[in-house]
This record gives sequence, structure tokens and C-alpha cells, in this order.
Amino acid sequence: MTPRPRRLSVRVLTFVLPLALVATAAFKAGAYVQGQPHMEAAIAAMNTAMDHLKQATEDKGGHKAKAMMHLKEAIAQTQAGIDYAKANH
Repeated sequence: MTPRPRRLSVRVLTFVLPLALVATAAFKAGAYVQGQPHMEAAIAAMNTAMDHLKQATEDKGGHKAKAMMHLKEAIAQTQAGIDYAKANH
């Protein structure tokens, strides 16, 4: 009786293990296939904010220019995050 459970466990491992690996890889690939909707929405929102700041009058004691500078950097960092996810997932 000992050989039968062993054959069954070998069959299970030769079938289930590769299937589990493929499923895991497909899940990880699917995570990027869906894109980065939150990151992309954040970039859109920051671009809208930048447009509003450009339309605002005066410089507000340098704060408007500083806010625009920080927004530009935030947009770049968010895009870098999207690019990283695309390259590594």
C-alpha cells in the first residue's frame, strides 16, 4: 500500500505545482495588465491643479511658483512609479 500514496503524491506535485506557478505568474502579470488607474488619476488631478495655478493671478509671495515646482516634481515621481511598475511587473 505504500507505493500507491507515493505515486499519487508525485502525480499531484507534477501537476499541481506547475499549475500553481503558472497561476501565480498570470496573477502578477494581470496586476499590471490592469494598468495603474490610481496613479494615472493622480497625474490627471495634478495636471488639473497645475492648470489652475497657471491661471491664478499674481505669485502670492512666491508660494504659487513653489507650489508649481512641487507639483511638477510630484508628477514626475508619479510617472516614474508607473514606469517602474510597468518594467518590473
